[in-house]
Parts: sequence; structure tokens; C-alpha cells
Amino acid sequence: MSRPDVSNRHGYLALDKPSGWTSHDVVARVRRIVGVRRVGHAGTLDPAATGVLPIAVGTATRTVEYLAEASKTYLANVTLGIETDSYDAEGNLVSQTDASHITQDVVEEHLAAFRGPISQIPPMHSAIHVNGQRLYDLARQGKTIDRAPRQITIHCLDIQAWRPPVVTLLVDCSKGTYVRSLAHDLGGALGVGGVLSSLVRTRSGPFHLREAMTLEVLEQRIGDQPWSAIAYHPDVVVKHLPATTLSADQSRRWHMGQTVEMELTPSGTYRVYDETGTWVGIGFVEVGLKPVKVVNTP
Repeated sequence: MSRPDVSNRHGYLALDKPSGWTSHDVVARVRRIVGVRRVGHAGTLDPAATGVLPIAVGTATRTVEYLAEASKTYLANVTLGIETDSYDAEGNLVSQTDASHITQDVVEEHLAAFRGPISQIPPMHSAIHVNGQRLYDLARQGKTIDRAPRQITIHCLDIQAWRPPVVTLLVDCSKGTYVRSLAHDLGGALGVGGVLSSLVRTRSGPFHLREAMTLEVLEQRIGDQPWSAIAYHPDVVVKHLPATTLSADQSRRWHMGQTVEMELTPSGTYRVYDETGTWVGIGFVEVGLKPVKVVNTP
């Protein structure tokens, strides 16, 4: 039996990550399913979390950094009256407080302080590097160090359900936001503590959970359907950028890494296509069009 041709497998897969899997577990499984080594992801989900995890395959890995900059949306269950060292239900119990006096109106009043641009301190149980070490490695050693606050933006923060002591929040936020820290800080503001008891990511950039498939469905579809019916084009995460098209001569210069003489307004980053409409990369316009990422798409 001949092996399938995987040379055309470039693009993004919108997957629904199962609980208990790390994002790297998903990447490893996708490599085996699609038969392509060049696979990556943007926007790590904690193992306990579920929801949309975009996976880049082939040349799509060249645009992962643009997806990492995108905003995200979550449904988060926050259990009030509990604190853990990891700010979620997986951590060790730090304190437990009676939260029976907290009402939905009280929670709503305190949410206002967390909307818009805010400063947030990342949890110790996170992958951030400090002095060459990841915070979660230090946390596992029982160490706690000072963390610099980060500037983030909470675009939307609304109560979706109230089942005391659990409040379900719709969170739409900028990159770099830790929903666990949001749960911890909200609990602190209420004076009773709080932990993130469950998390579902419903959107990551242009990818929505309603369009995401499980790994089992991917494995089934990869044998039954063409790649174009399964994956999004590699340029999907840069569709917000203006586009420009090169002539045949300009394309030759582009693929040699040379600046292309052309007048474009405004200056800035562009997605670039050749005369056949094939996506060939990302360029920056200042004086001419300078290649930033040159992609040779089969």
C-alpha cells in the first residue's frame, strides 16, 4: 500500500483540546496523524483546560508568532472561598473561607475593576522565564519569588452563570492574560479567595470552538477528506494585514530575499502574494518591500 502524499499539508487545524492533555501532547499526536514533522501551536492551554487549540502545520508555522499576538475568549468557572498555590483546582490548598455571604451583585460590582487595561502579576505556576528558570520549576521546589506585573487588557468580563460559590465568567482578553490570576485576584478583592475550577477556551484569534474538531475526528477526516477541507490556509492568521501582489520579476527578487521596489501606502507589515495568487510570505514596507518571511508554498 502506497503512503499518502503529505507534501501539500500546510495550514492551521482548529482542535478541541481534551482535558488532561498538554498542548505539546496534542502537537505530538497531530504529527503522527498528519504525517508531517513540522507542527507547532500558539497559545498554550493548561492540561486541565479544554477548548480551541490552533495547530500550525508545515509553512503555517511561519506565522505562529502573529497568532500569539491575538486576543482570546474563555468561559471560566471561579470557585469562591478557596485559595490554592497554583490559583486553580489542581494546586495545594492554601486557605478556605466561608463565602456564603457573597452575592451575584457583589461579584458584579467588583468585576468593574478588572475590565479594560489592568496590571496583572503572573502566577508562580507558569512557564515564564525569570533569570533563566521557568517559574513553575521554582514553584515545584517550594520557592516563591517576586514577579513583575504585566500590562494586559480585559476587553469583556461578564457573569454567565451564578451557582454559589461558583461564578461562570465570559472573559475576552489580550495576549499574556492568565485567567488563573484573574480568578485569584477577584477572590482576593472579594475577601474570600478564589480559584479557577475549570476553563474552556472558546476562541483563539480567528479560530472558534464551534469549528474545532477533536483528535479522533481529525484522524477520521484525514483518511476520508482532502486536506483543503480539513485545514485553514496558512495565511488565515494574518488576514488582518493589508495585502500586495508581486509581478513575476518582483517574485524572483522576493524569493532571493531582495527588497522589492514598489510604492505602497501606508508603510508597515504586508502579506504578500505572487501573480498566481499564491501566498509567498510577509514583508515590511518602508523604502520598498523588504522580505520578513519568505515562504515557498508547493
